[in-house]
Amino acid sequence: MQKTPLLIDTDPGVDDALAILMAHRHAEVTALTVAAGNVGLDHTVRNARTLVELIGANTPVHPGCPSPLVRQPEEDAAFVHGMDGFGDVGFAEPAHAAETEHAALALVRLTRERPGELTLVALGPLTNLALAVRLDPTLPARIKRLVIMGGAVTGHGNTGKLPAEFNIGFDPEAAHVVFEAFPMFDLVDWEATVRHAFADEVYERWVASGDRRAAFFEKIFGTARRFNAKHERTGFIAADALAMAVALEPGIVVREETRHVAVELDGRLTRGATVVDWQRRLGGRPNARIVLEVDQDRFGELIAGALGVS
Repeated sequence: MQKTPLLIDTDPGVDDALAILMAHRHAEVTALTVAAGNVGLDHTVRNARTLVELIGANTPVHPGCPSPLVRQPEEDAAFVHGMDGFGDVGFAEPAHAAETEHAALALVRLTRERPGELTLVALGPLTNLALAVRLDPTLPARIKRLVIMGGAVTGHGNTGKLPAEFNIGFDPEAAHVVFEAFPMFDLVDWEATVRHAFADEVYERWVASGDRRAAFFEKIFGTARRFNAKHERTGFIAADALAMAVALEPGIVVREETRHVAVELDGRLTRGATVVDWQRRLGGRPNARIVLEVDQDRFGELIAGALGVS
């Protein structure tokens, strides 16, 4: 069976790591384009390189934007992921080298080389993609499908701006550019990832029966797991992995709603919030398929396969 060709824009990050392991297990990964987000760009690029080396792949890693398009970020997520984004384990410098081509330019080039073929999976802030769209406004027409992990569609976010989710809140202007540019995208929001958490004992079985990928993930997950426990986030929450599952297998979605989604740019308490026209009152063009429920068993199988569970 031919594997789905993916282009992944990411800010690794612990949950990004699991999603990238899933992609390499179940799909063809064309490239990783990397932005700042969970931690600074030096760390996110190094983490992407570490992952590619662990997998034994030759996936190009393209460094991208070190900051949001307009404003400096109010927060990163080092307190969840560790100062280096990978749980402060202290991995050796990877031999896999980063590319010299900027991530935004790589997005433009790769979509020109394979028009209509690539599923783009956006796992971090949308800075690289927004810049690519500004460089080439025809880019959205060349993407087969865009899957975004971001937003909080009923305002239950996970940042200091209470309604906002981290990826969108980190660079709201970039999200605005992307949401306006693409005629349709799949949105996997933070609230959906919380609803699709796995019991701790399920995660522990995966780690116990997996291979070196499971051992690696268990190492980097320690800081985030302690944070989740302290803040009453129950179970194993795999945010980017859920978006990756939707990208890999569209049929995994069992409930969705198509609505217009916009981004709040100015609110003192709501900057970065995703605003959904649930009642279709504002006349905006529906631009997002909002994923509400997936086949949880199949989601678990995709994760288990990525961790080498036999």
